[in-house]
Amino acid sequence: MLAVVQKWGNSQGLSFSKDILNKAQLSIGDEVFVSVQDRQIIVKAAAQVVRGKYSLQELLAKMPHDYKPYEENWGSPVGKEIW
Repeated sequence: MLAVVQKWGNSQGLSFSKDILNKAQLSIGDEVFVSVQDRQIIVKAAAQVVRGKYSLQELLAKMPHDYKPYEENWGSPVGKEIW
């Protein structure tokens, strides 16, 4: 993919296509490390984000067996809320 370094305010930047981000397993807002090695710019994910790490069954199994859900009272409406 050919890209052009562009001026964004007082900085310069590159725009990555959605396909490139998907292949790198990156999403908007993910942190990356940027370094230079032999005149090459290297972009690496700062942390491996594991999506779908837990299943609902696994999370529910960790709940205490004596847990009783209850309704929280948030008080009277103060705006245009409908209860």
